Amino acid sequence: MSEYYEFKHLVGLEETNLVGNVYYANYVRWQGRCREMFLRENAPEILSELQNDLKLFTLKCECEFFAELTAFDEIAIRMRLEDMARSQLGFSFDYVRLGPGGGTNLVARGRQRIACMRGPNNDTRPVDIPSALRQALEPYSVNLERRPLAGSGGGG
Repeated sequence: MSEYYEFKHLVGLEETNLVGNVYYANYVRWQGRCREMFLRENAPEILSELQNDLKLFTLKCECEFFAELTAFDEIAIRMRLEDMARSQLGFSFDYVRLGPGGGTNLVARGRQRIACMRGPNNDTRPVDIPSALRQALEPYSVNLERRPLAGSGGGG
């Protein structure tokens, strides 16, 4: 199994600005889409929880740009789990341009911090990360010791 989850995307004209390069906000949108597709493919039971009471709040999001993308570039967004606490997750995202013959070029790198919450909108509170999500994310951890994360505690 790969140490990252990969979402592939073909850049469209609507994602570019007047100059012809990809508008910066799309990189953040692609992070969200990558997360959604990860859940769909690896933790579908979490999708039903999201329709009920579970909320995944994005606490922090960033992106650093190294090269420009343009329309019809083929890219892969590669998501890794950087850390997992009681109620929060930290993700990193590598944006790579896919070239002919399988070559790749890193064009950007991003990060997100997510909190798991439950409750009505006027009383939403942090909760433990659902076990199904912990298990689905474990293979994509960049934890150098590669120890199982399912029982990790810590603050949230």
